[in-house]
Amino acid sequence: MQKYDYIITGMGASGLMLAYQMVLDSFFDQKQILLIDKEVKNQNDRTWCFWEEDNGAWDHIVTKKWNHIYFGSDDFSKQIKITPYQYKMIKGEDFYELLLRVLKEKTNITIAHESVVSLKDEGDIAQVKTSQGVYFGDKVFNSIIFSSAYKDQSKFPVLNQHFVGWFVKTNQNFFDTDVATFMDFKVAQKGNTRFMYVLPISATEALFEYTLFSEEMLVEQEYEDEIIKYLKAKGITEYTITEKEKGCIPMTCYEFRKNSSKNVLYMGTAGGWTKPSTGYTFQISNQKVKKLVQYLKKNQDLSRFEKRTKFWYYDLLFLDVLYKDNGLGSTLFSRLFKKNDSTKILKFLDEKTTVLEDLKITTSLPKKPFLSALWKRIF
Repeated sequence: MQKYDYIITGMGASGLMLAYQMVLDSFFDQKQILLIDKEVKNQNDRTWCFWEEDNGAWDHIVTKKWNHIYFGSDDFSKQIKITPYQYKMIKGEDFYELLLRVLKEKTNITIAHESVVSLKDEGDIAQVKTSQGVYFGDKVFNSIIFSSAYKDQSKFPVLNQHFVGWFVKTNQNFFDTDVATFMDFKVAQKGNTRFMYVLPISATEALFEYTLFSEEMLVEQEYEDEIIKYLKAKGITEYTITEKEKGCIPMTCYEFRKNSSKNVLYMGTAGGWTKPSTGYTFQISNQKVKKLVQYLKKNQDLSRFEKRTKFWYYDLLFLDVLYKDNGLGSTLFSRLFKKNDSTKILKFLDEKTTVLEDLKITTSLPKKPFLSALWKRIF
């Protein structure tokens, strides 16, 4: 039997953040910590973006920052200054390199590249079964989705944020490096919520990501055809694709946290840490991990780590509306940006607004679909 104080299954953003925060805190110096993931994390397999005020903990690995964002739609288009916020981008390979370098220097950290088969809370200890053996831990933190239960229920609608992205390099200076395109709905909606997301890294380099908030995935060629069409509309016909990325993030208020128990905590997307209405996870995970590290010092029941907040209910109604009428997304986001200060929107999405600020933002949206969704939830 191999026994550890803490076991982290899944070495994505939340798992690595937790291990990193642990090794930065002397409280955990004598604790034996095991990280398990079937993959070696050394590829640029994803890009994380988030907004925050001023300087942050990850600034030394941030690829690019923007002080302005662009929102575009047929109803409302504007280049917006988001000060005091900055929109920031981190490449997966830089994140992995930093955190793994720090972790591998610690003698109390063990990394195992194995497939996790199952987790079990045995009351006084938790068991992790992998493709190569069985491990035991006082506490286990899991970011792997094992079950399709969230898809197989009807109480909470499930949309997906799915996308294909191209890193494009041009021979001429095409891109304004001061402005990130947050959402450009000036693409054919086809009954869905579809937009282009553009991050200019230099005057000749940018990430173009064709993104949908919808239930069904597309064939990969359709995403790429839309990127080609968008580039052509911008006058970009000669370019090199230096990298590609794709992904699918569940957007749902399904209560993943109910999978947690006294000694096993589900986290990241598997724990419901993804913002249901937007799909953003990185900064939320960063904030929750810091709280979790302090919580662990009291050796408390992990199932009580978090509770619902008012923002869960806001997200629930938003997803109810968008699930019923998936083509409404452009209108909803346009109303948000047209009728509210952008910094208040970002603060709202960060779940830091007051009730009065919430009221101003929520009442700027079309009333009929939300009242209808609320009525159905109540009755």
